[in-house]
Amino acid sequence: MKILIKMQQEKMEAEIDEKKNPKTARAIIQALPINGTANRWGDEIYFEIPVYIKEENSQQEVEIGDLAYWIEGSCLCIFFGRTPVSVSNKPKAYSPVNVFGRLTSKDPINILKRVKNGEKIRIEKV
Repeated sequence: MKILIKMQQEKMEAEIDEKKNPKTARAIIQALPINGTANRWGDEIYFEIPVYIKEENSQQEVEIGDLAYWIEGSCLCIFFGRTPVSVSNKPKAYSPVNVFGRLTSKDPINILKRVKNGEKIRIEKV
């Protein structure tokens, strides 16, 4: 399912993939639209969402562009580069996350690097 991520004047497209973590993907889809307030942690943006899911094929090593659900914080995470716990140029989550989608817009990294703590974010169906 295609979704739109809106921040201030910017927007990006992404896709939710139900193959790897279907319970997580369905819970996120059912919660749409989701509004949140951005928090930065290195090159990761995360924000609390009204979804509560347990671990489902969770992992700490993720890819640039991954969308994930952070179990410990009930948060949606957008990974776009190194985090404070990264051991390479790839992002690494603080603790296990359920990956449920990917950014599909061209060059979303430049947009995400400009997002500041406290900015409003909205995720909605296309």
